[in-house]
Amino acid sequence: MYFDRQKLEELEDKALAPYGVRSKDTKGRAYLDDEPDYRTAFQRDRDRIIHTTAFRRLEYKTQVFINFEGDYFRTRLTHTLEVAQIGRTLARALGANEDLVETICLAHDLGHSPFGHSGEVALARLMKDYGGFDHNKQSLRIVTELEQRYPEFPGLNLTWEVREGMVKHESEYDISDARDYDPSLRGNLETQICNVADEMAYTTHDLDDGLRSGTITPQMLDGIALWEILRQTFNWAGPTLDDLERHRMIRQLVGMLVTDMIEATDKRLKDSAVKSPLDIQKLKTNVIGYSEDMQRRNRELKDFLYKNMYSHYRVIRMAVKAERVISDLFQAYKAEPAILPDTVQKSIDKRGLERTICDYIAGMTDRFAIEEHQKLFNPMEKP
Repeated sequence: MYFDRQKLEELEDKALAPYGVRSKDTKGRAYLDDEPDYRTAFQRDRDRIIHTTAFRRLEYKTQVFINFEGDYFRTRLTHTLEVAQIGRTLARALGANEDLVETICLAHDLGHSPFGHSGEVALARLMKDYGGFDHNKQSLRIVTELEQRYPEFPGLNLTWEVREGMVKHESEYDISDARDYDPSLRGNLETQICNVADEMAYTTHDLDDGLRSGTITPQMLDGIALWEILRQTFNWAGPTLDDLERHRMIRQLVGMLVTDMIEATDKRLKDSAVKSPLDIQKLKTNVIGYSEDMQRRNRELKDFLYKNMYSHYRVIRMAVKAERVISDLFQAYKAEPAILPDTVQKSIDKRGLERTICDYIAGMTDRFAIEEHQKLFNPMEKP
């Protein structure tokens, strides 16, 4: 049986809760674009994102540990895939649109600079007098302007709902600026799911990478409520934690957080009596979240990571290196734009010198930025 788009939309409509966003109800795209016969609008958006250059580059962009420190640590790409997996699980259980959640999750970090948040801080400082830099805004610029893949329009021509979800992406690190996407309305449930999936993913996999790398030891976690629950669950007494035990504990931790999130959110949805996506957007607070007990436990774990991992000397050293590499590149390009590739120089008249340089550096992978720095500042390197 051939499932055309109309049939897929009918199945989607039946599968979603009343507050789930239907692809057939999309506000549309910025440019006229024929819809495919065998995919919904959100499924097409997801596929367009996966095929971008920006998405492929995430493989060599830092999450916490730079790529060449070990090929078993998370990268910005593997983080993105884990966010999407958690997001799909939450969406499916809560009756939200799984395709829309996955699409926003896959796009949420497209605009990240090399070297993780350290790189973003460096670019933001360098661009302070030229419009600033924020990876959320950069992600939107990539899908609306910078990715040139179609002769009919700039960017990817994604649906309003995906662009709105990207704009209203928020976490402890990121505050959204939704001035062009009805800032009086909070994100719909699908957007809220992406936000919590992002935080859940980086908390659990940063703990995993910290334990694997040795920057965190099991003994340092003594007294942390979630860790004590994991120890009791598997009757682990230490002192060493082998790979299999670590995998089991991290898997159990993700499961605990997801289960609590689903149960607590389901209760809020029922209590709020929402009947449509707009009802959720009009609520005074986000509907998704942990129970009070789990929120406290999760906060304790995050505070531990801030203190013991993100401030670890290995991470700080890499941040200092990132600052130097990005600052050196920016100043060199600004002092002599002729050293930029010809294809990049062509954008200067349209975007301005500083923004063109910023876009070029933000699109670099860690490895390319380091190699470019070597070429420009090591006289023994060939240009």
